[in-house]
Amino acid sequence: MKVEGATVLVTGASSGIGACLAEALAEQGATVGLVARRKERLEEVLERCLPHSPQSRLWAVDLGDLDAAERTALDAWDAFGRLDVLVNNAGIPKRRHVTELTMDDIESTMRINYLSPVRMTLALLPRMLERGEGTIVNVASMAGRLGNAREAAYSASKFALTGWSEALAIDLYGTGLVVRLVQPGPIDTEIWNLPDEDPPIYDGEKVPPREVADGIVACLSSDTFEHYLPDLKWVIDGKQADVDAYLVGSAQWVAQVTGGRTT
Repeated sequence: MKVEGATVLVTGASSGIGACLAEALAEQGATVGLVARRKERLEEVLERCLPHSPQSRLWAVDLGDLDAAERTALDAWDAFGRLDVLVNNAGIPKRRHVTELTMDDIESTMRINYLSPVRMTLALLPRMLERGEGTIVNVASMAGRLGNAREAAYSASKFALTGWSEALAIDLYGTGLVVRLVQPGPIDTEIWNLPDEDPPIYDGEKVPPREVADGIVACLSSDTFEHYLPDLKWVIDGKQADVDAYLVGSAQWVAQVTGGRTT
């Protein structure tokens, strides 16, 4: 698809990948709807978009409220007259040992990382199908293909989004609608340093969020369903080749990094 002139709704647009993506799209001439909970941060991103895309606007919404998530998708369509692309990028971490997780932890993570993309997609599908065109981009995570230590709730939500995206692409085949799945690796965003989260185990190299944003823009004109940004698909392939070895190796690595702590 052509980015210039397109209307794109981006969730999680107040920081990180989402903010960089909104700016990248605006720079290429797209009209961008920015969605996130933090209005002041959204206003800062919007201010950077407006010189390139004066019709862009924001919606300050807590996507954990699924009714509000659905209303926002429909409001954005009505405000712009259409949506060419929905980018479900919003997400929250949940770093806790599985023995420390509560059902509230799991449910809140699932609402934002999985159920809100589903609600927004289902709200827009009838309109996109009537037009015979539209693109859904779901930003999952490498944790949607790997069960990450201390991230059971997060991995579960991203696995769910990955499976949903695959089935969605099959069901919509031949309709004119396009589904793209993005699997970011370790990206240098605030997700690593948020309060109320256990310290991350991984302490290696991280990719700038603008690099991922540019990759998402590129995937809009790609024929490929799944995109690893950066390209770490070899890690997934290795896990799939021997899942037992992956589980043992991951457990040994965590024990080494944490000094053998079990929680």
